[in-house]
Amino acid sequence: MRRIAGIVLAVLLIGGVVTAVVAGRQGEDKGTATKTVQGVIGSEKAEFFADPDVVKALADKGFTVKTESSGSWAMEGLDLKGYDFAFPSSQAPAGQLAKKYRVREPLPRPFYSPLVVVAHRSAADVLAANGLATLDGRSRGTLKMAAYLDAARHDRTWQQLKGAGRHGELTGTLYIASTDPESSNSGALYLAAASYVAGGGKVAASTADVDRTAPLLRKLVSVQGAQQSSSDGPFRDFISGAGNPLVLVYESQVATLLGEQKSVDDLVVLYPDTTVNSDHTVVPLTDEGRALGDLLSTDPTLRKLAVRHGFRPQGDTAEFIAATADRAAYLNQKLTGVRQAPVPTSEVLHEMARRARG
Repeated sequence: MRRIAGIVLAVLLIGGVVTAVVAGRQGEDKGTATKTVQGVIGSEKAEFFADPDVVKALADKGFTVKTESSGSWAMEGLDLKGYDFAFPSSQAPAGQLAKKYRVREPLPRPFYSPLVVVAHRSAADVLAANGLATLDGRSRGTLKMAAYLDAARHDRTWQQLKGAGRHGELTGTLYIASTDPESSNSGALYLAAASYVAGGGKVAASTADVDRTAPLLRKLVSVQGAQQSSSDGPFRDFISGAGNPLVLVYESQVATLLGEQKSVDDLVVLYPDTTVNSDHTVVPLTDEGRALGDLLSTDPTLRKLAVRHGFRPQGDTAEFIAATADRAAYLNQKLTGVRQAPVPTSEVLHEMARRARG
């Protein structure tokens, strides 16, 4: 009887252990992803979605997110059947996609990032000495868009600028390297800002408006030769020391680099005095895609992680200022002295890009 009782007790103990293990696993499973969503994103958000902390935060809310990268304007030419969302870098291409796929408004806009120009210090110093920029300390400044566009209009070279002769790398035509405006959001928004300044503070709204600034926009693009379809490539070239001394990028890319504490001794961040904010906008193609967009907009953890990757959450400047206090020498946290240019309609912006590309 004692032996039988011992066997029964052992079985009960084993059963209890098994039950505890199963219960523990079930407890661990709480908060893990329950649905997978597939999306197409702008490449500047690839590191955000690949961040293990972002993956975990999404999983805690029941999401596994799989992404593919594309130029924001190029998304319009993709077949998005079977995808849950598209996530271009601004409202204009998002609006086109929403119209194409009959997506109801409003579209979630979790965060935004202004366009900036990264410059090597030698280039920034020469621009400042010639009235094309002002510097606020050694690592941050303001690009005077009207003066820069006037220089572009007259095909000015670096050699014509006072002080450039001391820097052998500053040769050839003065220009800002940007992305292909027909496929990339940052390139198209660059033209929008330039057109606004060149048009006397008027947003282009007609063919006649495009005609007036088309020759200048054509110069801004043609001097560059081949352009890339994503801002990631030109930015990496700049950081490696290759490419043009002036490159148009998103502030979020700079903030991320600084947050990684990589060597940026030669970096100066110039904020155009007239720029365009890139409103990263989710185009939900399914209910799950909309739920993801709303989550990115409202979840405190995901908002903090967006700031870690340099994005400015909508509706709360204080979040960004507090999180980037250690990078204030480079970043114009309050965007002081920066004017926001209105963006033309998608149709006008497409025509502007087409004309600029020739």
